[in-house]
Amino acid sequence: MSPSTPQQLRVKPGRQFPFLSRHPWVHAHALISDGNRFSDGGDLQRGDVVDLVDMDGNFLGRGLVNPHSRLRVRLYTYEDTTPIDEALWRQRIDAAIGRRRLTRTPEKDEAERMVFSESDLISGLIVDRYADCLGVQFTAGALMKWRSTILEHLQQVTGCRQIVVRVDEKTAKYEGLDPEPATLAIPGVELTAPVGYRQNGLDLTVDLVGGQKTGGYLDQRLNHETAAGYLRGKRVLDVCCYTGGFGLVAARQGADQVIGIDSSAAAIAAATESAQRNGVAERMSFLQEDCFDALKRLGDEGQKFDAVILDPPRFAGSRHQVDQALRAYRRLNSLAVALLPAGGILVTCSCSGRVSRSEFLNMLVDVGRRGRRDLIILENRGPAPDHPLAVGCPESDYLKCVIAQVA
Repeated sequence: MSPSTPQQLRVKPGRQFPFLSRHPWVHAHALISDGNRFSDGGDLQRGDVVDLVDMDGNFLGRGLVNPHSRLRVRLYTYEDTTPIDEALWRQRIDAAIGRRRLTRTPEKDEAERMVFSESDLISGLIVDRYADCLGVQFTAGALMKWRSTILEHLQQVTGCRQIVVRVDEKTAKYEGLDPEPATLAIPGVELTAPVGYRQNGLDLTVDLVGGQKTGGYLDQRLNHETAAGYLRGKRVLDVCCYTGGFGLVAARQGADQVIGIDSSAAAIAAATESAQRNGVAERMSFLQEDCFDALKRLGDEGQKFDAVILDPPRFAGSRHQVDQALRAYRRLNSLAVALLPAGGILVTCSCSGRVSRSEFLNMLVDVGRRGRRDLIILENRGPAPDHPLAVGCPESDYLKCVIAQVA
């Protein structure tokens, strides 16, 4: 085997079918292994290029290996003539940005998702643009070998002022990396204040250094706008409001009163500041409280709302947590429905990719059955178009946003 020829990893009998459908994730249990060594592969280091083959030696895909991760290989091409090199990452980044320019070019002061991991064929890389700054999150340890190439090309093609790079604690744990704080990739440019941007007619800010993930959540922005159309003149409870999200847009578009609830003091402070900056503070108030505790307390007090919004964090991080997640969604939605009179609006979301849309809807069926209420779905939505879906990776169809009327 020549030095330029990737080492081969062989999948177990019958485990090749996902990769024939171009799924990029190869879990360790799908591979034939011998202790810490892989079949036909010898000793491998994080970030090494490998070829995935079936039991007969037929090529399935080419990717990067991480011996420290249960997600052992991420595939980036299914053609044995395509090398994994600097040119591939540049081409994939250019294609991802071009995909988002098919219908419109966002304004310079807007925010957008520029690279969405598996959906843009760069598993383990997320890039968000907030005006003239980028938030970059690496979720694949193997991809860190190409970090400099990726960041340099992003700076070149976007002309950004600064790039903030993050590897969160959970990723570090599961990918065998050392935890590290958010880092600034462009020397000499400090971010001494949150980055300002425009979204849904609001002046917003994001803390790229101290905030969550790449700073904010852009996937819901069109859902914020659409849901607000149902909330004019209404008393709204926005649960898991984070930095304002649904509630800010609803208040701007005419909701009579919005009460936001979140367990994070930092999120509540940011939401309060955004409400003041955008002139809607008189119609908004915020409480720092656990979402389940708050909903139960409000129910016990006999309070009613014209609309309840539920946008909780991910409840299922793996397939083993799906049942537990569905129980949490069922409880959360049951508590919310109990606060709504006939004709009330429920906006309920799930960002758990392991929970399918059909499972989420069946959960709502169960909520209606148990509460003896009818839920009539007005809109069944997903993320903004800059969060595309790769059909070979159904987990990328992660966001559900259901707008329903409760009878």
